[in-house]
Amino acid sequence: MSAGLSAARTRAALRTSARVSGELLLILVMLAVTLWVLGRMWSVVWPLLVGLLLTTLTWPPARFLRRHGWRPALAAAVVTVAFLLVVLGIVALIAVPMSSQTDELTDGVVEGIQRLREWAAGPPLNIGDDEITGAMDSAVARIQDSVGSITTAVATGVGAVVNGLITAVLGVFLMFFFLKDGPRFLPWLGRQLPGRLATDVPVVALRGWETLGSFVRSQALVGLLDAVFIGLGLWILDVPLVLPLAVLTFVSAFVPIVGALFAGFVAVLIALVSNGLTDALIVLAIIVVVQQLEGNVFQPILQSRGLGLHAAVILLAVTLGGSLSGIVGSLLAVPLAALIAVVWNYVRDQLTDQLTDPPEAAATADG
Repeated sequence: MSAGLSAARTRAALRTSARVSGELLLILVMLAVTLWVLGRMWSVVWPLLVGLLLTTLTWPPARFLRRHGWRPALAAAVVTVAFLLVVLGIVALIAVPMSSQTDELTDGVVEGIQRLREWAAGPPLNIGDDEITGAMDSAVARIQDSVGSITTAVATGVGAVVNGLITAVLGVFLMFFFLKDGPRFLPWLGRQLPGRLATDVPVVALRGWETLGSFVRSQALVGLLDAVFIGLGLWILDVPLVLPLAVLTFVSAFVPIVGALFAGFVAVLIALVSNGLTDALIVLAIIVVVQQLEGNVFQPILQSRGLGLHAAVILLAVTLGGSLSGIVGSLLAVPLAALIAVVWNYVRDQLTDQLTDPPEAAATADG
C-alpha cells in the first residue's frame, strides 16, 4: 500500500516556494528599477564607463611616474597628453597612407566597377547595359522617393557621431581626474559609508577595478592577435597599406561586431581595387577564419583566464548583451558579467565565513 502525501509537509513546501518566489520577484523588480534609472542617467553613466576603461589602459604608466616621485597632477597630465598623442598617431598612421594613395584607390574602384559590369554582361547573367541603366534609374527613383527617410537617417547618424565625440571628450577628462585622484577615492568612499559597508564596498570596488584592468588587457591581446594574423595574410598577398590595415584591425577589436565588420570591409575593398577579385576573396576568407578563431577560441580563453569566467559564460554574456542593447551591450556584457561575478564571490565568501565556526570556537566546543 503506497503512502499518501503529508498535508503538513505539502503546505510547508508551498509556503517556502511562495516565499522564495516573492523574494525573487522583489529582486527582479529592484534590478528593473536599477536598469531604468541607469537608462535615464545614460548620458552620464556612459562617459563614466568610458573614462574608467581608458583609465585601466593608462594607469600603469601613471602609477610608475607616481612611484618615482612625480606629483599626481603632473603624472596624470603627462600620461593624458601622451595618450592623446598616441591616439592621434594611430589616426595619422591610418589616414596619411590612405590619403596619399587616394587617386590610385579611386582608379581601382572605377576599374573594379567596370570589371563587374563586363562580368555581368557575359554568361551566365547576360545583363546588358540597358538593364543596368534601368536598374540604376529605378534605384535613383527610389532614393528620390525616400529623401525624407534618408535625411532623417543622416541626421540620426550625425547626432550619433556628435554624441560619440562628446562622450570621448568627457571620457578623456574623467580619465585625467581618475589618474590624478584615483588612489584617494576608496579611502574617501570608506569614510562616507556606515558600518560594515565602509569595509565591504571599497574591497568590492578594488576587485572590480582589477577585473576591468584584466578585461582591457585581454581585449588588447585579442586585438593584437587579429592584427598580426590578418596583417600577415595581407602582406603575403602583397596588398597595399598593410600597416594601416593592421592598426585599424587592432583598434577595431575594442568595438564588438561593428569594429570587425568595418575593418574587414576596408581590407577586402582595398584588396579588390588593388589586387583583383581573387585576392579579395582570399582576404575575405582570411578575415572570416581569424574572426571565427577570435570569437570562439582566442577571446573566450584569454578572457576566461583573466576574468575568472568560463568561456561559455563569456559567449552567452556577449550574445545576451547584443540582443538587449546592441553594440553597447556587446561591449559592456563581458566586464559587467565579470563585475557581477566579483560581487557574488565576495558575498559568498562573507556568508561562508559567517556560517563556518572559527577553529578556536570549534576547539573550545570539543573541549
